[in-house]
Amino acid sequence: MNTGAEYKEEDDDESADHAETAAGSTADRGHAPKFTVDRSSYNSKLAAWFASHFADRTDVEVVDLDIPVSTGFSNETVMFTVRWTEDGAAHSDRFVGRIEPADGGMFPIQTPACAVSAELQHRIMAVVAEHSQAPIPPLLPYEADPAVMDRPFFAMGFVEGVIPPDHPRYSQEGFLIDEATPDDRRRMNESGLDAMAAIHQIDWKAAGLDWLDRSGTGNPQLSDQLELYRQYIETELAGRDHPVLMTTLDWLEANDPNDDRVGLSWGDARHGNIIWQDYTAAAVLDWEACALSPTEADVGWWLMFDRMTFDDIGADRMEGFPTREEMIAYYEKVSGNEVRNPHFWEVFAAMRFAAIFIRLGDRLVASGLVPDGMNPAVGNMVTAALSRLLEIDNPTPNKLSF
Repeated sequence: MNTGAEYKEEDDDESADHAETAAGSTADRGHAPKFTVDRSSYNSKLAAWFASHFADRTDVEVVDLDIPVSTGFSNETVMFTVRWTEDGAAHSDRFVGRIEPADGGMFPIQTPACAVSAELQHRIMAVVAEHSQAPIPPLLPYEADPAVMDRPFFAMGFVEGVIPPDHPRYSQEGFLIDEATPDDRRRMNESGLDAMAAIHQIDWKAAGLDWLDRSGTGNPQLSDQLELYRQYIETELAGRDHPVLMTTLDWLEANDPNDDRVGLSWGDARHGNIIWQDYTAAAVLDWEACALSPTEADVGWWLMFDRMTFDDIGADRMEGFPTREEMIAYYEKVSGNEVRNPHFWEVFAAMRFAAIFIRLGDRLVASGLVPDGMNPAVGNMVTAALSRLLEIDNPTPNKLSF
């Protein structure tokens, strides 16, 4: 399989890691609850699983197992090497495992078929690999039996490449500044938008994605997503006030563009969720937020992270790195879809990000990484960014900063 990867060793869960960094937390992660799970049996369990799925392989062993420190809130990521004998010859390959978090995924559940985040991600990646040109890592079988690794999981080939850093942001430090030429930066952005457009070309009905249809009618619409997120937000807030989010939901419902160009939305479209080889997209990652919705939602998420990476922290746009307008124009060219209301879709994206920050903030507090008094579920940098986008007051003190 020889498709190994430089998966996000220091940033598997960007939003969690970003929040921890922004909070200036000095908590000892080694003593936080999410790091107290005994993982000493992972090597033997993974070796037994591989042996059971590949009958021709003998003497299977798992070595060089690595668990990135920034993992667990969204998915637990495990990187490891498998060695085995086959036809009398020694073999080895590198893999990445994604294990269901004990508390479930971060994003709201689209349908009952999406209840297990690891299963959802594996299932949607298989569809994307089969029905589009978007690059997906080689997938091994999904394992639903929690007895194998204590929770459901799947593994995939380790794809060589690099990922732009989030801490510090790639607009401040890293290979995009130190090594990339202007042409490299432009090629990278265009390749990422090519991958996004390829995902949006999938005919979701022909691809059998009815199990992802929240409407249950075969006619999913944005209103289904707005209803889902309102329910999710109210449940996660559990009676707490979040004036910015509630105002935003009302604004989104009042300004629904009624876009009927519904398709598969990646859900977390950004540079940091792509493995890059020579500034070209080699693997598209992190699918737990996927949905059937107007596909402009992905453009909005891409633009939201661009704003947070440059404008919101006062970082200069590197030479060759396209402007927001240029990225929109390129996406329109390769997708054939006009981006009719980028502001609306960026607000929609920021609403979704602020929504998952409620659950994330609560988990950060529960883990001991952030003090309860900081109120990270409500008072955070995403809420502040959302209030700026809509030009509304933000009465919630923001104690997390970019």
